[in-house]
Amino acid sequence: MVVMSPYKIVLLPGDGVGPEVMDQAKLILGTLSKIYRLNLELIERPCGFEYMKRRGKAWEEGTFELCRDTADAILLGAIGRPDNTTPLPVGEKSPGAEIVLGLRSQLDLYANVRPVQLFAHVRHKISGTFNNVWSPENVDMVIIRENTEGFYKQQKEWERSINNNEVIDQRVITRKGSERVIKFAFNLANKRNGAPVDGKARVTCVDKSNVLNGCRLFREVFNSVATAYTTVEPDYAYIDAFTLALLQKPEHFDVVVTTNLFGDIITDLAAVLQGGLGMAPSANLSDTHGLFEPVHGSAPDIAGKGKANPIAMILSTQMMLEWLGEKKNEGDMQVASKALFNAVIKYLKKGKSLPYDLGGDAKTTEVTKNIIAELEKKK
Repeated sequence: MVVMSPYKIVLLPGDGVGPEVMDQAKLILGTLSKIYRLNLELIERPCGFEYMKRRGKAWEEGTFELCRDTADAILLGAIGRPDNTTPLPVGEKSPGAEIVLGLRSQLDLYANVRPVQLFAHVRHKISGTFNNVWSPENVDMVIIRENTEGFYKQQKEWERSINNNEVIDQRVITRKGSERVIKFAFNLANKRNGAPVDGKARVTCVDKSNVLNGCRLFREVFNSVATAYTTVEPDYAYIDAFTLALLQKPEHFDVVVTTNLFGDIITDLAAVLQGGLGMAPSANLSDTHGLFEPVHGSAPDIAGKGKANPIAMILSTQMMLEWLGEKKNEGDMQVASKALFNAVIKYLKKGKSLPYDLGGDAKTTEVTKNIIAELEKKK
């Protein structure tokens, strides 16, 4: 019998609620490993603002090399300051930029993938209420954000201060960067079931091409790529109009593709449709590497109180298993991924023991325990 080497998963818990939700991911992976005989090796490394305060650096020596050269996948909790009300001084280096943006740029994680799906018994947060406007099946899209260019591209020479009174941030949009992420979006649309409103495979290009040259290039590339995908409908929206359409008619959208900063903003807005950031998972993908993280931040106001919703992290873990299963052609990994997704759905459908942000009072660990109970029914 041939024993396969374990898949090495690097865990970066980070700050605030990051370690709390990472602990839940470890419990989930442990359960799945037992049920589906997954051969996983979890390698945990400290990082973030708290680590920098203690050690004077963003992460443990050799962690980046571990992520680049050894990891089959990376799971990240959250990076954030304990006091997130005051911005860092101009020019001061942030551990978040070094870790998150550093990994995205240096591992070429060009596609940020953020599913936006409303599950049964999860109520959206429009106007801070729990009133439903749409049935769950009307919110089911994926937003693809270009992840290595735009305003977040790490090039120090493009950031300069003039007399300490003016700062210039420059945006970079390239044909190559645009083309690969737009192709990613069209390929994904070919695998999905289409937009909820009509079942059509559709990719919506979100930009500001009526004003900005970088967006004009992005849309030009979008139009060029679209011609090769005859079964997918190309769709268009300016970023300002899109924010309105996103909330008015989410059922129209299937796959959305946009530039880096726009994508960062609209995915947080879209999280309102799915019950909040505690329900929002994400993946950062290249052709060889994958980093998976909940969209929410470190949430220092609730850290240590057991209030964090672990579902965004659990669904990010599910995305990681799905990606590994496809990349490695590993059937057990794909089965485990589907089982985890279904377990989350079954738990939410019961509408009981929900976390604080979904209107319940269940602790972080209790939510995980209920999802594990659904998984173990497979046994």
